[in-house]
Amino acid sequence: MSSASVSIDWSRLEEVVERVVRRARAEELRDVAEAIKTLADYVKKGFDIIAEHSKRIEEHSKIIAEHSKRIDELSKRVEEYSKRLEEHSMILQEHSKRLEEHSKRLEELSKRVEEMNRVLMEHSKRLEELTKEVAHQGVVLGSIGRRWGRDLEKTVLDLYRHVLEERGVIPEKIERFTYVDVDGRYYVKGSKIEFDIYAHNDKVYLVEVKSHADVEDVEWLYKRAEIYEKLTGRKPDKLILVAIHIDDDAYKRTGELGIEVIYGAIIP
Repeated sequence: MSSASVSIDWSRLEEVVERVVRRARAEELRDVAEAIKTLADYVKKGFDIIAEHSKRIEEHSKIIAEHSKRIDELSKRVEEYSKRLEEHSMILQEHSKRLEEHSKRLEELSKRVEEMNRVLMEHSKRLEELTKEVAHQGVVLGSIGRRWGRDLEKTVLDLYRHVLEERGVIPEKIERFTYVDVDGRYYVKGSKIEFDIYAHNDKVYLVEVKSHADVEDVEWLYKRAEIYEKLTGRKPDKLILVAIHIDDDAYKRTGELGIEVIYGAIIP
């Protein structure tokens, strides 16, 4: 058996192989290029998305920065308010302390006032009792005074009895007449006016008896004479003033008014 001899053209084979390799590489590169393009599109889209997110993040950062600024301002205001509140709190504490002190003082004052009221009530009660006692004593003293006044008048009249009798006046026959001017027709409304009258032989004498006589006593005797004339329609025939002592100006006034005076001494 004869064997066939195969002749191989290595250069040709190398060319074919190279061509095949180049073709394969070209296809592979296209796939790689397509893959790279696809990847580039994804990357671009990713960067676009990242850029958009970055833009939003920047806007949010600005908003956050603005809010942070406002929060800082609010924090400062809150801090100021807190400081003011603290100051006001201290002031309120001081006022509360003072109010507490004032309350204590008022409580003490109330106790003192209460004690004073109690003492005043006791004094008022004692004063009321004393007033009643004084009123009672006044009535007694008034009664004694009236009796003493009448006794004094009798004593003075007895002292100057002989002088009076020389003028035709008997002391025992001098009578007292009292008139109450209810409506104030002749003098002060409701006033009591007393007249010591001696009437004898159709004569009427108005007599005033004093231990000490002054100008007012003299003028009051003259005024009563006028009132007596209005009451009775008759003018007294004589006005007589009897006094142990008489002031000098009162004595002169008796002369001016035409009053007869019986006296022990003139006091300058």
